Amino acid sequence: MKKVLVVNSNPKPESMSYGLRLASHYVNEIKANADVAVTTVNLYEEHIPLIDGEVLDAWGKAAQGADLSQGQQAVLGRMNEILEQFLAADMVVFVSAMWNLSYPPLLKAYIDNVVIAGRTFRYTAEGPQGLVGDKKVVHIEARGGDYSQAPGFQFANNYLQAVMGFIGITEYENVVVEGMNATPDKAEELLEAAKVRATESVKRHFSLV
Repeated sequence: MKKVLVVNSNPKPESMSYGLRLASHYVNEIKANADVAVTTVNLYEEHIPLIDGEVLDAWGKAAQGADLSQGQQAVLGRMNEILEQFLAADMVVFVSAMWNLSYPPLLKAYIDNVVIAGRTFRYTAEGPQGLVGDKKVVHIEARGGDYSQAPGFQFANNYLQAVMGFIGITEYENVVVEGMNATPDKAEELLEAAKVRATESVKRHFSLV
């Protein structure tokens, strides 16, 4: 049985989010067509540690074999839980909205918990090397404007694809629904078209074509 991890970084209820509605369609298509176990992590409902002074100090102490405070042990333990869950998945579906040309801040915080030197990448004489392979990533993204012809403004997806490649994940796809705020009279039509693309994506990834 394949494991699918859905990482949702949109705090809105599904009824108020085109991205979440598209993600729900995507997951339902997977469940209907493949033998999978789906786990959803809602980042705004979970404790996602930030890289702060305590974490940096804890990493430094751990590298030196020094004792950690109880708080530091707890935060590094939580970060390891997040990382292990990510590593255990066969497919990770990130769900995000474009906020001010970028991504919700907790998505960056989540990524900082899984991009860890020695675990998901390492430094070599030839440069950084990703250690995570044989994993699929799909980024379901909602953009209020239409940025399909403006790749320079697709910062969120460009970053996510780059950082996944950095840790060795090359099987990556972006499924977008966009333009709903720019053309609200066509919003539902745009969503339905995105659902068609989502269904095609599921078929490709699960060899259903």
